[in-house]
Amino acid sequence: MIALHSRRRRALVPFFVALAASGCSKPVPEAPTRQKVTVATPLEREVVDWDEYVGRFEAIEDVQLRPRVSGTIDRVLFADGQAVRKGQPLFVIDPRPYRATLGQARAQVAKAAATLHNARSEFARAQRLLATQAISREEYEQKQAVVGTTAADLQAAQENVRNALLNLEFTTIRAPVSGRISDRRVSPGNYASAGETVLSRIVSTDPIWFSFDGAESLYLKYMRQARAGERGSSRTAANPVDIQLADEPTYRWRGKMSFVDNTIDGNSGTIRAHAVVSNPDGFLTPGLFGRARLLGSGRYKALLIPDEAILTDQTRRLVYVVGAGGKAENKVVETGPLVERLRVIRRGISARDRVVIEGATLLQPGMEVDSRKVPLRPRAQDTSPNAVPETAPLPSEATAG
Repeated sequence: MIALHSRRRRALVPFFVALAASGCSKPVPEAPTRQKVTVATPLEREVVDWDEYVGRFEAIEDVQLRPRVSGTIDRVLFADGQAVRKGQPLFVIDPRPYRATLGQARAQVAKAAATLHNARSEFARAQRLLATQAISREEYEQKQAVVGTTAADLQAAQENVRNALLNLEFTTIRAPVSGRISDRRVSPGNYASAGETVLSRIVSTDPIWFSFDGAESLYLKYMRQARAGERGSSRTAANPVDIQLADEPTYRWRGKMSFVDNTIDGNSGTIRAHAVVSNPDGFLTPGLFGRARLLGSGRYKALLIPDEAILTDQTRRLVYVVGAGGKAENKVVETGPLVERLRVIRRGISARDRVVIEGATLLQPGMEVDSRKVPLRPRAQDTSPNAVPETAPLPSEATAG
């Protein structure tokens, strides 16, 4: 019996020893896993900025037709809304009263010419009589004065003829400019008063203006760029303007800057400007709405990265790069517009930096990462004004130079 208990105790000793050993040992910690990220080096481009404006097309010449003589409308010589050329007859005012006035003026010329001829004959006779002292000096001078008076009467009568000819010519109202005419505001039989009655309206269509208002801040930017030699002032340089209509996906209309106003509006803080646009087929109509982009800078070098690689920290924008030893570092950057659907970075990173383009939101400065490098490619074709873009660029977009 004693021997049996002794054997049991010897059998339990290894069990308790193993149990004690397992209770005193500490677990070995696992090695921390590195955050997996995707990195790429920025694309390098030479960039040109474009500023966006909203405006409308305006006629360069906009004329309200008013008669220069009064009278009854005799004929209308155009179809409402048609294209007209400069000098084309449009309305005819009854010319008969003006023909009669012209006839009277010509008769006055003939009468004044006859009177002058007679006065000169009498004056010539007076000269001969004065030589023989047959008339007095006073009578001679009277004959001389009559010649001057009748000569002036003849000149006045001739001017009346010219005026009557002008009034007769004005009875045919012609297009002062080429363009498109509106509808007629009067019909045959209506009385038109000189300088008052509006007969119709003509607007020129080729070329045409695109007018818009620019903010004071942009005006200051352009002036400073001009002084630095980066971009010519639109007052003296025909800077390019591209225009997109309301139903168009592209900036297909090309223009050149031709005017910047001389004052800034004190109420709106904007300055007026317009560009000249070719419109040979008359498709563009005054009053039409459009969106324009104007050359906003000279060429400058920039780096491009995806928008999702950029994080916001209150007022700052920053990106993560993988530095020495495979550790994450954040850098504050200055961003610009989009180019080829990638964001311009003006300052903050270099062309050799490995920028985190996927997984940046999970990083902290100094964190070790497991990076996988991929090539960075444009996400859209360049929307340079030298080529028709496939999609409308965003406001203040840039293009690669």
